[in-house]
Amino acid sequence: MSADLIALAVLGGLVVIVIVGALLFVRSGRKNTDAGSSTSAGALTSRGYSGPGGGMSNFIQPPAEWRGTTVQVCGLWPYSIGAGTPMVGVPLGRHIHTGATLCCDPISWFQRAKLISNPSLFVLGKPGLGKSTAVARMAIGLAGYGVQPLVLGDLRPDYVEVIRALGGQVITLGRGRGHLNVLDPGEAKDAAKRLTEAGFPKEAGEVLEDAHGRRLAMVSSLLTILRKSAPSDVEESIVDQALRYLDRNFDGVPVLGDLLNVVQQGPEELRLVAVDRGDFAEYQRITRGLEASLISLSRGGRLGEMFSQPTDNPMRLDRPVVYDISAIGEAEGDLRAATLLACWSNGFATVNIANVLADAGLEPRRHYFVIMDELWRALRAGNGIVDRVDFLTRLNRQVGVGTAMISHTMADLSALPEDRLKAKGFVERAGMVMCAGLPYTEMPELTTVIPFSEAEQELLTGWQDPPAWDAASGREVDPPGRGKFLVKVGTRPGIPVEVRLTEAERSIRDTNQRWYEQSRTGRRALHVVEELVEEHEERVSS
Repeated sequence: MSADLIALAVLGGLVVIVIVGALLFVRSGRKNTDAGSSTSAGALTSRGYSGPGGGMSNFIQPPAEWRGTTVQVCGLWPYSIGAGTPMVGVPLGRHIHTGATLCCDPISWFQRAKLISNPSLFVLGKPGLGKSTAVARMAIGLAGYGVQPLVLGDLRPDYVEVIRALGGQVITLGRGRGHLNVLDPGEAKDAAKRLTEAGFPKEAGEVLEDAHGRRLAMVSSLLTILRKSAPSDVEESIVDQALRYLDRNFDGVPVLGDLLNVVQQGPEELRLVAVDRGDFAEYQRITRGLEASLISLSRGGRLGEMFSQPTDNPMRLDRPVVYDISAIGEAEGDLRAATLLACWSNGFATVNIANVLADAGLEPRRHYFVIMDELWRALRAGNGIVDRVDFLTRLNRQVGVGTAMISHTMADLSALPEDRLKAKGFVERAGMVMCAGLPYTEMPELTTVIPFSEAEQELLTGWQDPPAWDAASGREVDPPGRGKFLVKVGTRPGIPVEVRLTEAERSIRDTNQRWYEQSRTGRRALHVVEELVEEHEERVSS
């Protein structure tokens, strides 16, 4: 036999051995599988192999189902996921359900993201759930974007340390603590002069007329708060002409006492609008009520002298500003409301002047974030106040100003029945609404303005529950809704978010600092009690 035949025979034998071994291996594996399935895991069913180690499930959770047309859902199958939260603006917090970061503020959502139609925010929620804290977070973040926060009336105070940390201006108001002259045109005259010299006479006239309108509105607001009713048309016309008379004839910045003197003197233009028909005695009869109210405002009546003296600390244009009115007590509701309105009026006037100067190229462009906290206090001051607030807030739509208005519930906006629909308009016109915990009774009123699903309503009412008692520490834990908000934009589903403070924010927003030091009067009282007990025991023993 040749070498070739021997090699071919060997190769054929090896092939046969390999094939036979493979067949034996496959057969052995099948037997082991069959034996294992029958002895250890049992039979294969629709829920897995039965028996120990088979992985059979006793309950299979049905998958979520949605119904839609083939046009709508053809691109979603088989993998679909909801859209992420917006990432434009100030990092506000994390989505409660997904943990995703939510960036949110009215200016960024209006200017850059184009998510809302106007740069305004309305915040609703029960006290103590973090409304002011969330707005302060937006103010700090917007300051980093170059937007200047303006807090036009801080009552607790919540924003003073924030503005101070940002290098801003703190203006303190209160009885004996500061004055804000409601007849002071601010920088309107200087701005008008600069505009005229730069070749903008039309804009200069508009600035002066705007300042006049705001002063007239502020005097009318003070009269409304003082009387609990709005002044008559004739009285407003008289005040209007008196202010114009002062602008023409008074040297310097007038105060309410100067306005009173003009009304008492009765120049010709005032008597014409009073329609006294040439009888000065008739003019005095017509202006008697107005004169009495102006005397009260200018000589320290119920509202004090805060608005009748020259302004101590004029508002700056180039930095964050806060009006600290925390010195005005809870019992002085009228004075608080009047101060809030005066701060709002002065703040918006300053912003308007800054924007006119920027339009003319005389100042750099600045954007402002105006915070109007405790709105309900001003609305409850008297009839006609809603009109004044509406007048002040409507002027911010085209002047590069974002606003945040904060109140407790929709019931606060319905305090005055005749102004109910106007007050609701504050919420309806808001570009975005943030809701913290709210009571069940609030839902019917709220859903007439903003659509909320049943799940969203249950979420809000759950957040308003009181805190629980921790027996281990002997203290109450935080309320379940503290720092949690539902962000609503129109008819879109709300975004539930939780705001958590950083250490830097906690250090400048700690409202419990006065409680950290142990009270010394308690120790003194304990010492006195111990002395009395010892004295009593000595008397008994003797």
